[in-house]
Amino acid sequence: MGGGIVTRFALAGAAVVAHYRTGREAALERVERIRADGGDALALSADLTDEAECGRLVAEAAAWRGRLTALVNNAGVQPTRPLADLAADEWRHVVDTNLTSAFACTQAAVPLMAGAGGGSVTHIASIEGSRPAREHAHYSASKAALIMHARSAALEYGALGVRVNTVSPGLIDRPGLDTAWPEGVGRWQAAAPLRRLGTSEDVGDACVFLASPMARWVTGHDLVVDGGVSCAPTW
Repeated sequence: MGGGIVTRFALAGAAVVAHYRTGREAALERVERIRADGGDALALSADLTDEAECGRLVAEAAAWRGRLTALVNNAGVQPTRPLADLAADEWRHVVDTNLTSAFACTQAAVPLMAGAGGGSVTHIASIEGSRPAREHAHYSASKAALIMHARSAALEYGALGVRVNTVSPGLIDRPGLDTAWPEGVGRWQAAAPLRRLGTSEDVGDACVFLASPMARWVTGHDLVVDGGVSCAPTW
């Protein structure tokens, strides 16, 4: 999803920083593609399970073009493990990556945004924040907490001119997903009113909207981007 988010911001005219931890080649390729299309982009690396690294990343991103107006917290992992077999260190890894990184990056970004007239923070949550899946207890819990963190941050940072929201995607397509999980893809397509999986661009467009002046009175909101699957009957 990160590639789609970065690309849609660039198409909207933003100078964008693409963060990566292990996917250096993919990040550099995305940045070069944006530049070739006339956009402005930079790739920066950081381990977002380290609070100091979160602060460094945000500071470097803001220093690159002299300001920071939007932050999208998209870092995440989604391992699977039955809850009864889940070890505490596995739980902490998911929470540190999915939740604590967003807390630390937001905390670092808000003073920079407030000092420059305000800004927007968007966490990438998930429909699993309210609809759990088997073997995803640690993931679902981290996403539910992201939604509440955003609402709490919206409450406390609004006076500084900083809006905080979440985007909760449904199943996002990726190469090989239909062959690796044909049964699940089929069930999703049958249940979703729009009859398709999401794309990274669908998520990116939602993030651009929330960061734009069109969402100037939107904060503390969870924008569900799932093709309508959340309104499908559960019985």
